[in-house]
Amino acid sequence: MSKSDHQKLSLLYIRDYLEQNSDAEHPVNAQTLINMLDAHGIRCERKTIYSDIAALMDFGVDIVNLRGKKGGYYIASRNFELPELKLLIDAVQSSRFLTEKKSRELIEKLCQQCNRYDANLMHRDVVIDRRVKSMNETIYYNVDRIQDAISKNAQIRFRYFDWGIDGQRHYRDKEYIASPYGLCQDNENYYLLSHSPRYGITHYRLDRMTQIELTDMPRIPCPELTGSELITHANQLFQMYSGQPTSVKLRFHRSLANVVIDRFGKDTMMIPDGEDHFTFTVHIAVSPLFLSWVIGFGEKAQIIHPKSVIDECRALCQQIISQYPQD
Repeated sequence: MSKSDHQKLSLLYIRDYLEQNSDAEHPVNAQTLINMLDAHGIRCERKTIYSDIAALMDFGVDIVNLRGKKGGYYIASRNFELPELKLLIDAVQSSRFLTEKKSRELIEKLCQQCNRYDANLMHRDVVIDRRVKSMNETIYYNVDRIQDAISKNAQIRFRYFDWGIDGQRHYRDKEYIASPYGLCQDNENYYLLSHSPRYGITHYRLDRMTQIELTDMPRIPCPELTGSELITHANQLFQMYSGQPTSVKLRFHRSLANVVIDRFGKDTMMIPDGEDHFTFTVHIAVSPLFLSWVIGFGEKAQIIHPKSVIDECRALCQQIISQYPQD
């Protein structure tokens, strides 16, 4: 190997070593770098280390030279700062649509973005086993295939299954065809927003889809899921359940203001109604799940308008009551 090839490799080895082994509390001195390169079969002197460090700094690597007896070099800033990595790891830990295996793989890759000291600390904080996680190992690749289909304007075909009381997958008889338009996370699950030739606008749980294949058929045009309309449609859904989009006026107790903002956003206009209540209006797909959400707050929440939604809520309450007859 020529001298120039050795020089190129030494730059890569030095950068990799500093990324993995240095921070402000653990600077790496020149002799350590010389020993490291020697282990890789590259002989060099101190002046070569100084030259390589200067070249890396010219390239844009943020290397600090800490002077003094216990000084040395360390990388001061990285692609991801430690708080950012912790946020990403927390998101991976709490994502139910990722399997335990894939969660651990992603966390391991994220930990490689910091030095080994911080990586050890973050590994110590990782707790996944007791969380409810997806059992579909292919979900990670489903995302890739669906995004590929969207970019190629192609319909997809796939199989869809339900979990049975035996804990096994039970595939639905038919093969599904859909025009994918977007992916959305809601209620800790990942969904495909699509147009089905049979059902129109439809949503599918990504972790219950398998054998996804691109077809040679172009997507069915769907203006309701195109551009900004995709976001509008997703915001109207309540935990991804379909229903008739309706403007619903509600009256809530003041103690539920946080709940409303968490669910519908801080731009929701909340109008005071007496000393203890406020009203607000949302455009939402009315479904049994939305009505159950309102009912769950008891006397602190009330649907004011329209009458059709009030009637639906009353009917749902009656159905529930009928399941609990008095002795």
